[in-house]
Amino acid sequence: MADEQLPHILIVDDEQLNLEIISEYLADCDYQISTAEDGEIAWSMLEKNPESFDVILLDRMMPNLSGLKVLERIKEHKILKNCPVIFQTAKASNEDILEGISAGAYYYLTKPFAEEMLLSIVNTAVNDRLRFKEVQTDLQQTRHTMGLLKSASFDFQTPDEARSIASLVSNACPEPEKVVMGLTELMINAIEHGNLAITYEEKSLLNANGEWDQEVKNRLSQAENIRKYARISFNNQSEEIQIVITDQGEGFDWQDYMDFDPQRATDNHGRGIAIANKLSFKRLEYKGNGNEVHAFI
Repeated sequence: MADEQLPHILIVDDEQLNLEIISEYLADCDYQISTAEDGEIAWSMLEKNPESFDVILLDRMMPNLSGLKVLERIKEHKILKNCPVIFQTAKASNEDILEGISAGAYYYLTKPFAEEMLLSIVNTAVNDRLRFKEVQTDLQQTRHTMGLLKSASFDFQTPDEARSIASLVSNACPEPEKVVMGLTELMINAIEHGNLAITYEEKSLLNANGEWDQEVKNRLSQAENIRKYARISFNNQSEEIQIVITDQGEGFDWQDYMDFDPQRATDNHGRGIAIANKLSFKRLEYKGNGNEVHAFI
């Protein structure tokens, strides 16, 4: 695979040794690696080629231009705002993490970190970025026609079906780029945690070992799951759009996941519902035991 086709990682750190260590950790991965020795250099690289980078691994404490300032500029940029940023920092108090989360850093590495933790977080961010690019392509193909949709319902069983339907339905909404990521997260959550009963802890381990996709396929093929489906219903009521997603699982304690939690900031997943609630929809409401969620636009 040619370098330009590989996911492109930008590592930003004012310590040369850290740049070398992180680059070495990622050397065996199929990534193109670039480095920057401070925030000013990083911002110049990002501004010059905003579409080139897929994940930014950003040190928080740097002279000239801090990581927090770089992050704020990224989130204000039309193209770069959707590029995942992994904050690496020694400042790991709840207040510091909340500040970074509020600025848009939904992935965290606290120094010192182990190689396994770095690889797990980077791989998760890369996979999220690649899925984002896929759904953006789908959005472009269906935008005009779906703007005419008033009501519809779809049944789905697999993550691929969820992503395709999320792209389709999002194009019937204002700001589909904003809606599609939250919708995708909610729909995949209905499959993995709802119908297939993959726990939070199990997904953490599966992501760390690169086994999530295979485990989902394995569980989908099991006798008790083969006829399970989730459903999404869309209703455009002129002044408000309501989307309802239901699954056939036992539900979960959804209250703990509606906001970004500093205690989970360094986990390799667990941000999807908060992203949907805070960024994608006007409001989000879970019903009953948590196997039915209503999203409003």
